[in-house]
Amino acid sequence: MTAAERGRLAIRVRLAARLSAMLLAALLAGCGMFGSREPAPVGIPKVAAPKPAPAPGAAGEPLSRYGNPEFYVVDGIRYVPLKTSAGYVERGIASWYGPDFHGELTSTRESYDMYQMSGAHKTLPLPCWVEVTNLENGRKVRLRLNDRGPFKDNRIIDLSYAAALKLDVVQKGTAFVEVRAVAGPSGAPVRVAAAPAPATGTTPRMYLQVGAFGERANADRMRLELEPALGAPIRVFEDTAHAPPLYKVQLGPIRDVNHADQLVSALATVGIATHHFVNQ
Repeated sequence: MTAAERGRLAIRVRLAARLSAMLLAALLAGCGMFGSREPAPVGIPKVAAPKPAPAPGAAGEPLSRYGNPEFYVVDGIRYVPLKTSAGYVERGIASWYGPDFHGELTSTRESYDMYQMSGAHKTLPLPCWVEVTNLENGRKVRLRLNDRGPFKDNRIIDLSYAAALKLDVVQKGTAFVEVRAVAGPSGAPVRVAAAPAPATGTTPRMYLQVGAFGERANADRMRLELEPALGAPIRVFEDTAHAPPLYKVQLGPIRDVNHADQLVSALATVGIATHHFVNQ
């Protein structure tokens, strides 16, 4: 091989090396742009217009095959879904769930959409419709339950972001609510007005009821046993709507959700797990 031929071969080798390096860089850049791209995070907009409630779901909607087992267990607690929602009314604390679950499967195997009027409940049949009233400001919404939860102690319903927004629960995170089963999404639309300024003391007069007795002496006995152990005010409320009257043992009034959580924890330490919220 002559000196000229060796020179031309060296040039071709250098060109080939440069071309390979450029191709490798392009491939690496492509992997960085597409192969490892993560989906855009779902954030909470400052102002959102919730989507209207979905049309299906009135009385004739069939129950979900997956969302209504005979029972299920979460964190060692056994839950038994109800066969019907007829006549269901409950008061308690609502929470809400949003971006962390957006797009995930619900218990009915639908995708969770935080902008739909939906929610989660531990025992009501899925799907079903409920009307939720924020007892702190009077706002109401109708929503479709299609998921199970919340499994945090002392919470009765998880609201979608859209529902929480209409009920004015997003900023606080929780609120005292009433959950009432309804036939479906029909009915006059709910007008959402600005929340009225709360009176001094903020929350309504909520109590945690731990017992009801036909004899006043039994209610007084329970109150006297619990007061030293709990260090919380306890009253015996005479409910004359019943004949004969019922004597109800109630803790409160409850100042806020944190106070309610503290009382529930205190009750657990003395072995009382059966209780429910009332406002009187």
